[in-house]
Amino acid sequence: MSASATTATGPSAGGTEPLRHRRILLKLSGEALLGDRQYGVDPAVCAFIAKQVVEVHRRGVQIGIVVGGGNIFRGLRAAANGMDRATGDYIGMLATVMNGLALQDAIERAGVQTRVMSAIAMNEVAEPYIRRRAVRHLEKGRIAIFVAGTGNPYFTTDTAAALRAVEIGAGILLKATKVDGVYDADPMKEPSARRYARLEYADLLRDQLKVIDAAAVSLCMENDLPIVVFDLNRPDNILRVALGEQVGTLITSAPEGGASA
Repeated sequence: MSASATTATGPSAGGTEPLRHRRILLKLSGEALLGDRQYGVDPAVCAFIAKQVVEVHRRGVQIGIVVGGGNIFRGLRAAANGMDRATGDYIGMLATVMNGLALQDAIERAGVQTRVMSAIAMNEVAEPYIRRRAVRHLEKGRIAIFVAGTGNPYFTTDTAAALRAVEIGAGILLKATKVDGVYDADPMKEPSARRYARLEYADLLRDQLKVIDAAAVSLCMENDLPIVVFDLNRPDNILRVALGEQVGTLITSAPEGGASA
């Protein structure tokens, strides 16, 4: 039975509120780990994220994480500057491994066991990704950190996140961003931009709202996997999603309502 529809309450779940989602997939961009830096990983930001993740985990939620590598290397940008695209993407996959190890260190410092699982074999630092083993880690109470994307060039870590979410039977895909949802224009440039409370998958594809790539959206749509796009900077947002509260923008096959200010 999928863990996505189970509820838990009371001390065994670490709180009294019922959980809407017992297994989630959190997608973090590499840029989320930058903090105020121009490059690399800010340990303070990793600790901030780890604190949120551990709090949710202690409520009884099983958590998988996919992390990008854009804070270290971005294959598309390298390809635009003349590098072979496949080569650039493989370098980007290696960057995600470094980010995954940094997150592993922060989460384990916060007191929860993790496993880093890589789509590219590198046994000295990470386990090979095997779906059944990943699910077992989650069932054992470990946080699984999935790195190296899908192991293939030309696919983004958004697509890797959607793929892993479907494979492990997650109830929802959480896409962490710097803003509180999906807007009809860039809210950093357009103060009058409207935030959507709910959207359909088809809306993202039709209107080319590039908060998550088209391949990832299509995969979620085919498997009826809801997506929440939310602001990572609010320290309680991951927990609020797990509890079923309205946070950011919910993307499903049949949303209720429309845009909100």
